Amino acid sequence: MTKTIILTGGGSAGHVTPNLALLPRLKAEGYTVHYIGTADGIEKGLVSHREDVTYHEISAGKLRRYFSLKNFTDPFRVVKGIFQARRVIKEVRPDVVFSKGGFVSVPVVIAAKGKAPVVAHESDYTPGLANRITAKFADKVCVTFEDTLKHVGAKGIFTGTPIRPELYEGRAEKGLEFTGFTGEKPILLMMGGSQGALAVNEALRAALPKLSRTFDIIHLCGKGKLDKSIDDPAYRQYEYISDELPDLLAAADVILSRAGANAVFEFLALAKPALLIPLPLSASRGDQILNAGYFARKGYAMTLDQAQMTPDTLFDAINDLYDRRLSFISAMSSDALADGTDEVLSVIRQQTEK
Repeated sequence: MTKTIILTGGGSAGHVTPNLALLPRLKAEGYTVHYIGTADGIEKGLVSHREDVTYHEISAGKLRRYFSLKNFTDPFRVVKGIFQARRVIKEVRPDVVFSKGGFVSVPVVIAAKGKAPVVAHESDYTPGLANRITAKFADKVCVTFEDTLKHVGAKGIFTGTPIRPELYEGRAEKGLEFTGFTGEKPILLMMGGSQGALAVNEALRAALPKLSRTFDIIHLCGKGKLDKSIDDPAYRQYEYISDELPDLLAAADVILSRAGANAVFEFLALAKPALLIPLPLSASRGDQILNAGYFARKGYAMTLDQAQMTPDTLFDAINDLYDRRLSFISAMSSDALADGTDEVLSVIRQQTEK
């Protein structure tokens, strides 16, 4: 019997990659997969080209916590998106809807209420605004952090987060070949997300003369953030890496990163020690600070506040991380829910069969 699922989520890669992680398993279990996203969001670029997914575009409005003239017009975009999503749902007749969050998910989940079971997933330690809204309309809310259950009530299920299966297929030797490094020195991989991390980029580059004595450094710096003036044989920089990322992760001994939930749980699943520099409150709602704090308490990672980050403190912290790497690997390797793919799929199956 054919089963149909609608996936939604977008606005950032973190609201899309868990959906992509589920896709191979959903297809293997016989689901026909549809995706509802926006016409210009990152989700379209990541999903619409896939032959195994039918992509539908709707309108969505950003939900802001600050004053903007668009706050007067975006509610109308949300309402328009609800009607567009209803038409898609009526046409597709899904057995279940899975929402990963982001502003595009709000009209989809509202439209699905009463038409199909809805499973939402929250990646961060505390729910964002979009997921706080969709949780009211969802049947079940999967959470990545066990501590998040207190924020979502009786609908909550602790599942962890889905991990992209291709990450497990990385080969260190291929990563070394891609970068041209020999493997004689330990590898430091710096990841700043799809847009990069300017403050961390600058601190890392300032610390390069000292870091490169010990480490070979792979720097994923973000689009438009290459510094072509740097000439260091122990340093490789790339704006963005896709297909080769599993190999670079496999080659890495330690990682320097922001503390987005999807990224840190990928490090956990791969047992990669990380130094986390969460986005400060001045640039976020504080979710990365909570994510990083949780990982530090569990013994999975080290953290360094951006306000305390200098080339010297960054150098010291990275060396400390490397010296203690075996204890972090041991702690991460014992986590039973490092990969939540099976648990999330189980919740989707249960709702499909209602």
